[in-house]
Amino acid sequence: MSDRYKTILLFGAPGAGKGTQGKILAQVPGFFHMSTGEMFRNIDITSDIGRIFHSYMARGELVPDDIVIKLWSQTIHAYTILRLYKPEQDLLVLDGLPRNVPQARLMHKHIDVLKIVHLRCENKEDMIRRLAKRALREGRPDDAKEEVIRRRWDIYERETFPVLATYDKNNIVEVNAVGSPAMVLAKVLDALAPIQDSHFKNPLGS
Repeated sequence: MSDRYKTILLFGAPGAGKGTQGKILAQVPGFFHMSTGEMFRNIDITSDIGRIFHSYMARGELVPDDIVIKLWSQTIHAYTILRLYKPEQDLLVLDGLPRNVPQARLMHKHIDVLKIVHLRCENKEDMIRRLAKRALREGRPDDAKEEVIRRRWDIYERETFPVLATYDKNNIVEVNAVGSPAMVLAKVLDALAPIQDSHFKNPLGS
C-alpha cells in the first residue's frame, strides 16, 4: 500500500484551531492543506456524486460515510491531476476527516498517517466562548447560539474523539491549543518538521 498519500491529521474539538493551523501550514512549502468543510462548500451539485450529496442534504439526512469518502477521494485525485497537490513532494494535511471511526477505516486504503496533531483544550467552556465570538465576528449569528455549539461538542465527543483510539498512540502528538496562533504553530512545526525532512526532499533545494 505504498501508493497511499503521506498524511498528517489535524485533530481536535470545535474551536481548537484546526482550520487556522491548517491554513498557516498551507503556506509552508511541502504541506498541502485540505479542509473537508471547504470541500463540501465547493461541491459540484451537477456531478453524479454532487447530486447524490445534495439529495441527502435536501432531505435533512446525514450523507453515508462511503459517499463522503468517495467524494474526498475524487477531490484529492483531481488536485493531483491539476498539480495543486504533489504527493511526491507534499505532506497532505487533513482537517475534518476522518470524522468518525467508520470513516477512519474506509480511509485506511487511501492514506498513510504519519502523525496526528491533537490540538487539545482542557477547558470546554473557554472553547465554547471562543466559538461564539468567532461566529459573530464572521457574521454567522446562528452558529453563535450556545445550544448549536454544545450540540457540535456532543457530536465530537460521541463520534469523533474515539477516532484517536484507532491509531497508534506513538503517532499522536498532544499540542495545547490555548495560546496565540504563532505559539501553537511553533509546537505543531516542532512535531512535523522532522517528519517532512525524513520523507521528502526540500522542494526549495537543488
